[in-house]
Amino acid sequence: MSGRGRGRIRAPRRAFTKDEVDCEQIWAVLDKAFREIHGRNASNLSYEELFRNAYKLVLKKKGDFLFENVKKLEIEHLDNTVKAQIRSLATPTLLLPNVGADVSSNERRQSGERFMAQLTKAFNDHSQEAGMITDVLMYMDRISTSEGRKSSIYAVALGLFRERVLQAKANDDLHYTILELLETVMLEMIQLEREGEIIERPLIRASCRMLENLYQSLMEEESTRLYLVHFEPHFLEASRDFYRNEGVKLVQEADATTFCSQARQRLKEEEERCQQCLSMATDQKIRLVVEQELVGAHIADVINLPGTGVRNMLDNDKMTDLLNMYELVKRVDPRLKHLKDAVHKRIQELGTEINNGANHIATQMPTRQKEDQKEGDAKGKEKEKPAAQKLNQATQAAINWVEDVLKLKAKYDKVLLRAFKSDAVMEKALEISFQDFINSNPRSPEFVSLFLDQYLKSGIKDRSEAEIDLLLDSGVTLVQYLADKDVLETYYHKHMAKRLLMGKSVSRDVERQMLSKMKMRLGNQFTAKMEGLLKDIELSENLTSGYREHVQRQDIKPKIEFEPSILTTTVWPITIPEGADKPAILPPEVAKAQESFERYYHSKHTGRKLTWLPHMGDVTMRVTYEKNGKPIVYEVTGPTYCMIVLMLFNEHERLTCDQIQQMTNIPADKVVQTLLSVAVAPKTRLLRKEPMTRDVNPTDVFSYNEKFEHAYRKFKVALVSDHANKVETVEQRKETQKKADDMRGLVIDAAIVKVMKARKTLSHQQLISETIDILKSRFQPDVGMIKKKIESLIERDYLERGSDASNPSYNYLA
Repeated sequence: MSGRGRGRIRAPRRAFTKDEVDCEQIWAVLDKAFREIHGRNASNLSYEELFRNAYKLVLKKKGDFLFENVKKLEIEHLDNTVKAQIRSLATPTLLLPNVGADVSSNERRQSGERFMAQLTKAFNDHSQEAGMITDVLMYMDRISTSEGRKSSIYAVALGLFRERVLQAKANDDLHYTILELLETVMLEMIQLEREGEIIERPLIRASCRMLENLYQSLMEEESTRLYLVHFEPHFLEASRDFYRNEGVKLVQEADATTFCSQARQRLKEEEERCQQCLSMATDQKIRLVVEQELVGAHIADVINLPGTGVRNMLDNDKMTDLLNMYELVKRVDPRLKHLKDAVHKRIQELGTEINNGANHIATQMPTRQKEDQKEGDAKGKEKEKPAAQKLNQATQAAINWVEDVLKLKAKYDKVLLRAFKSDAVMEKALEISFQDFINSNPRSPEFVSLFLDQYLKSGIKDRSEAEIDLLLDSGVTLVQYLADKDVLETYYHKHMAKRLLMGKSVSRDVERQMLSKMKMRLGNQFTAKMEGLLKDIELSENLTSGYREHVQRQDIKPKIEFEPSILTTTVWPITIPEGADKPAILPPEVAKAQESFERYYHSKHTGRKLTWLPHMGDVTMRVTYEKNGKPIVYEVTGPTYCMIVLMLFNEHERLTCDQIQQMTNIPADKVVQTLLSVAVAPKTRLLRKEPMTRDVNPTDVFSYNEKFEHAYRKFKVALVSDHANKVETVEQRKETQKKADDMRGLVIDAAIVKVMKARKTLSHQQLISETIDILKSRFQPDVGMIKKKIESLIERDYLERGSDASNPSYNYLA
């Protein structure tokens, strides 16, 4: 006879009479057979015979008799045989460390393993034996269950194991039940394993399966499994104590990397323990315990550990450590507050260093260029410097500031991708961090524009299209971070205008590409002025091309090539200087070419006025000197004022500074600037100055420098204050800010009117709030300025105050 799972046995067809059934005799047969089953000696039993006997009793309404006798038999077997075997192994050693005996962990483990092995074997044997008995009593179970009178004999047998064995006292000396002792042993085994000991996991697994198969009552509800009711709560409580203590110890003794590694290892161990020993129903619960006690309680301290925390990880590009830290923090705080704070703090510290370094240099007076050194120290000996070194010191500091910011941005982009898994929360935190420190530098809009100006002039040469695209994207990202985008717009407009006018832009296509990227991210309004520059310069080039064709059709060939740029005043950020109605006196040939163009222009556009701005022009001319009796022709490129001054010496040998100013009508400060460039700067001393000092005075005398030499046949004369875009002086910045504030006033006016026109009536606070929402994409509006503009609009009858003075509001007046 074997266990459960036999085929279906049909009930006997012949009916039994009362005289044919002897209950006691039949029970004696069954009793003997069941005892053989418990004795593991059932191989010679006839299943069919036993089933028939049980069937007879049930058929004659003796099911209760049979049920009670089977129950008594099970109780007797459990009390006299099973429990006795288990109690023999229930010794005080199993309660360590609850008792004070001095026993090694190895002895404790061995005692516990013997106890669990015996208990789980007893349960497995009992389950199998109960299954075999249940098969014999199948008919009784079916009848009893259908009538709703009793639980199945199998459930009763398992319930008796719980009552007579697990809930019985372990022995007379201990006040623990066998179940409590089992839980203690299991928890002790798990504790030993956590401490690094090797244990018999299959025994833990078998014990858990036993507890999962037993219930608190015969109802066998899922929530009443002994595993869930007894073992799991104690396991979680013990685990909470263990990880609470381990967390304190790790924070005191370990570094951040070790803490994270240990925490991850513990989480992995608990997951494996649930898979291999306990129950997957416990997996989420024990994970929560570890996260709360080991990670959550200490992660803020670990993040900020001096020398090993997040700051150290960030500074040393420890991506794996940062990834581990991020994953731990993510478990306990989806908002990542402490990690965000640590990263934000470090970015602010690094950003402040970048700001302080750039602003310290930018606010200092520019150092004199080496061209101002004594002639003997420099003549013909200086090596050509890289373009960056020739820039004004403060301007180079501004460009370095942007490069440093971009390097920092690239570093943290890598951290975001590799360590923070492109987490949206961390991405937003990084964005805010960069915005904060970038906007804490009041000169950041100017610095960003200068950086872009430098790269759009020369910085993208010899770069691939992909590199150019990446560079432009980086620049636009910085622009997005700026709070005062309107100030950036002012600077970029001015710098771009100079690039285009001076022919410094490396590529019109790249200029358009940059504007296209700005438009996509910042809107059409931001790029409208700059796009106007490109359109206007193209119109000017078409006009100049038409004039060139007009000249070519004439019989008289001009001595000079005249290429004016015709600009629309409202498009270009150009301030027409005072005295523009009395322009500089040009050399006759140049003046003749200018008059020729004016006649052509007015023939095309009647009623328009041209105002010439020679201080913004460039000239390329040939100048002749002698060396060893042989003429040497140089091709010199320089500002228009340089050409006007130099051509005076075709007819005059010596002229004072005052005379030059009177003969050219060039503003006095520009005359000084020009003479410094052509008579004092060591490499471009086309004129000789008497006396040779670094300053120009009204009575200083200038003449043709017959001893002039240059290493190159083609060279450029740069003004001491060149047309190059540079960091503004304090006065220039104040002027730029004033213009921005004036423009902001108009924008705020328009925003208020737009809101009120749509809403008709609004409270004071709502109007302020909605106006700020409209403006914040361009700049951070000042509430005080908004209030002033509201008052101004009331005075100009665009708005009126509401009638309720206690709740200020405004009405729109059409």
